Order: sequence, then C-alpha cells, then structure tokens
Amino acid sequence: MRAGNLLRQLDQRLLPPLTRAVARLGDRSSRSGVLSWAAVLSAAAVLGTAVWAVDDTPVGDRTVGEVTRVGVAYGDSVPGYLRSAAADLAALPASAKAAEGGTYALVTLDAYLPPQRLATVLGDVGVSTVFGRVPLPGRQTEIVKIPALRVPDDVVAGMEQVAARKEAEAADYRARAAAVDGDGVGERELREQYASGAEVAAAEAAAYRTGCACVYAAVVRATPVALRGVAARPDVRAVDPAPEVYRLDRTVFTPPLPEQRDVVRPPVDTGPSPAPTQSERPAPVNSAPAPSTPVGESSEPAPVVTIPSPEPSKPEPTESAPPSVTTSPDATAAEPSPSSPSS
Repeated sequence: MRAGNLLRQLDQRLLPPLTRAVARLGDRSSRSGVLSWAAVLSAAAVLGTAVWAVDDTPVGDRTVGEVTRVGVAYGDSVPGYLRSAAADLAALPASAKAAEGGTYALVTLDAYLPPQRLATVLGDVGVSTVFGRVPLPGRQTEIVKIPALRVPDDVVAGMEQVAARKEAEAADYRARAAAVDGDGVGERELREQYASGAEVAAAEAAAYRTGCACVYAAVVRATPVALRGVAARPDVRAVDPAPEVYRLDRTVFTPPLPEQRDVVRPPVDTGPSPAPTQSERPAPVNSAPAPSTPVGESSEPAPVVTIPSPEPSKPEPTESAPPSVTTSPDATAAEPSPSSPSS
C-alpha cells in the first residue's frame, strides 16, 4: 500500500475521535494541554506510518548492470594466466559457499578437440556451454558458443546449426561479389574480399558438418574436488574456477586459444590484401560486429556468436558497395567482443 493511501486512512480513523474528545473537553481548563497532546500524538502517528511505508518498499536487484569476466584479456601473459588459474583452483576450499551446488569454472583445452573426445574430458561434470572455432591457418574464423547440456549430442547438433548458417553466409558473399559492377581497382579488391569471405565461410561449414576438431574450451559446474580431477586429465590446459559467478547471463568467458602460448596479441591474417576502406569493407549479414581489438597469434578469431543466429538477408544486386561494418562491441550481458578477451 502506498504511503498516501495509508495517510488518508489514518486521517479518517484518528481525526473523528480526536474531534469528539476536544469537543467534550472544550469547557475544561486543561483544553490547551489536551489539544497540544493530541496534536503531538497525531503528528507522531503520521510520521511513524510514513517511515514504515518507506521502509517497506521492496529493494530491486542490486546486481543489474554488473558483469563478471573470467579468462584472458588482450595483452595478458598466457603462462601467467595459467599459473593464476592453477593457484586459484588449488586454493578453492571444498567447503566454499558455492560448492554445495557446484562452482562454475572455465575449462581451457590444450588443443582443438572433436565432440566425441569431450565425453572423456568433461563427461562427469555439468557442462553449460562449449566454445568452438575452425582453426584455419592464417585466416579469420568465427568463435561460436554452443549450449551443451548433453555432451557430445548437443555439441554435434550445435555444429550442424552453425554449418547451415555458414553455408548461407558463403552464398551471401558470392551473391554480393557477383553484384559488384565495374572493373576498377576498387571493384576488383572488393570482389576479392567477398570471394575470400565466401571461401572461409564454406570451409567453416564443411568442417562443422563433419564434426570437426574445433572445440577448445567449456564452461562447467562441479564441486572443487571434481574440478581438480578435470584439471589433471590429458588435453586439459587449465581449469579457472569462478566461485563469484552465480548467473551465467551476467558473465563473460574469454578462454585463450590453443595457439596462444605467450601473450594475447594481434594476429597475422593472410587474407586478400590490400583491404577495402572502412566504408567499402564487406559485411556478412549474419556475423557479429567486427572486432575492435584483435587477438590470437596465427589467426584472428571473429567475434563470438551464440547459436542459433538469424538467417542472412538476401543480396541487393543493385548496389555496388556493401554496407559499412559496425565496429563497436555488442552490448547485450550479454557479451563484449571476444577480440579483447577479459579476465
């Protein structure tokens, strides 16, 4: 009940009795004293009711807008991160408050693994998400997050969805290349960029269709004892516990890539060169915003995309120049560009 309604009810209940009492005591010599006490009591009642109404207001979620980051950031030392994760795991008490329902952790793999291998590495702990990427040497490929409560079945199904999207993306690139008119230097470079994008997308689609060795990290939840058991298994590079995580929708996980061995730094990309200007850069209609800060060593992963994604729009053959690329990170809790993995 609002404070205004309470005050009105208070007036309706208290004022009539007080008025009658004052009328009866009107002839007494203590009239002024009674009126004074009545006024004081009325004011105290009104003040107390108002304070109670304010204190009874429900408190909202104080964590709105807060984001927890687990993993590595651009410029971080990868060996330093691995040592820190191992120390945190060793220090994690078995009686931790979050241990009753399990502690969230980021499991980083030493190499890209196929879905079937995950059952051996992660099979006895609760899995929520896996991170995948097709490791094409020297080329950009997209990092994808695949929800995976059942391993390997959900991972295989997720790869099929990514493959379908990549096939549509490759067709979209080819249509855009065919729609570029002219034979000038700029037009040739633009067609090369589109052709390159189609080639990479087609290679990614083919890899995911075959259940490729593309998974390199996972988010799990288990007891500290179970997490230490996972860390001791072959193919596991690190287990980074995150007991501070209670909500995955407000957490950003940025695991290092298997090829990142020293420092998270800009990559070398052997794609077509020179690249178009920002206003001419090809933009696949279904991919996430372009990374604002590169990561990796041998190749730069494209931004993280959580499947499923919307279908790409149809090409517009009447335009000779594609739309510009958005370079700012996506603001959902979602998740900032993985091109700058954060700890």
